[in-house]
Amino acid sequence: MNGRYSCAFDPSQVATPAYVLDEGLLRANLAVLAQVKQATGCKILLALKCFAMFRVFPLVAEVLDGVCCSSPHEARLGREEFGREVHSFAAAFSEADIDELALTSDHLVFNSFAQKKRFQQQAADLAAQYGRRLEFGLRINPEHSEGANPLYDPCAPGSRLGIRRADFLEDELEGISCLHWHNLCEQNADCLERTVAAVEQHFSTVLPRMRSVNFGGGHHITREDYDLERLIAIINRFQERWGVQVYLEPGEAVALNAGYLVASVLDVQPGSMPNVIIDASVPAHMPDVLEMPYRPHIIGSGEPGEKAFTCRIGGLSCLAGDVAGEYSFTAPLGLGDRVVFTDMAIYTMVKNNTFNGVQLPSIILYHPGRDELELVRSFDYEDFKGRLS
Repeated sequence: MNGRYSCAFDPSQVATPAYVLDEGLLRANLAVLAQVKQATGCKILLALKCFAMFRVFPLVAEVLDGVCCSSPHEARLGREEFGREVHSFAAAFSEADIDELALTSDHLVFNSFAQKKRFQQQAADLAAQYGRRLEFGLRINPEHSEGANPLYDPCAPGSRLGIRRADFLEDELEGISCLHWHNLCEQNADCLERTVAAVEQHFSTVLPRMRSVNFGGGHHITREDYDLERLIAIINRFQERWGVQVYLEPGEAVALNAGYLVASVLDVQPGSMPNVIIDASVPAHMPDVLEMPYRPHIIGSGEPGEKAFTCRIGGLSCLAGDVAGEYSFTAPLGLGDRVVFTDMAIYTMVKNNTFNGVQLPSIILYHPGRDELELVRSFDYEDFKGRLS
């Protein structure tokens, strides 16, 4: 079963709005990642910026080697709940950040030589006081884009992410054991292959001095058409050529197509095209739909005009643009009908918000082996109020 087109649970049994993660689909993704690890010896980290449902961290940690984090809060969550390697990177750190990250991280990656000079010794000394040893890395900018949306392209002109080759100071690498880059977004192995070639061209004198190299994220490894054989060949070739440990840090690939957002129809408004209002909100519950932008798939739907009933699906907030898109169904939607959006485990729970005070979706874990929906967490007024003053 592919979670892109169907769901194994009964949506009518879900109190809405709710995110539902299918444990079986998550395990299937992890099996693919385990295959890559076994064939290459690479290490794979979970990108918490994409998926941070710590209820399933014990399951994910059976396969993955740790987490990559972008803030002290993410690093603390990874240390407390995942229990394996914690890698931290941010565009810039403050002194307070370093004080926290030195106690939670295993790898600390700087975005500039100025940050390295300012904080490397401070972090190392503080970690040593607690019997810990930090490894340090630098993020590079390969200056190689692969056609991603500029909003998601760290190698776009003027990017603030990563050190360009022209600004790279090879005589200031003391204590640096890792290079890190990130330039992909939902892409295949051919994009990685071209990126690796660019890195090897520009940083060939630096790579032999490293212990590990992090290929970043954006690898859609668990997508059906992903070229696993090419990925495995790229990793093996790179590790053999440069004598380094390769890390990958996919976020989407871990939970791709494994989650849903289940909503209920609240109203159907007549017009030139019927407007179906649901008890979820696009900007509040699935903000990437507007940021990317993209049209999320709804189970059982077709393109506008493809099926008998065409409508516009919108949320309950006051934002005029709170619209998921235009869809068609075999029959008109009515009050109380369930609408199930697919691929809603990634960049949803980590990015949702309480705009308009709309109800945050509950978080549910579906266990297919026993056909059980486990309520992991629900939210109420106090969660809304607690974010305000």
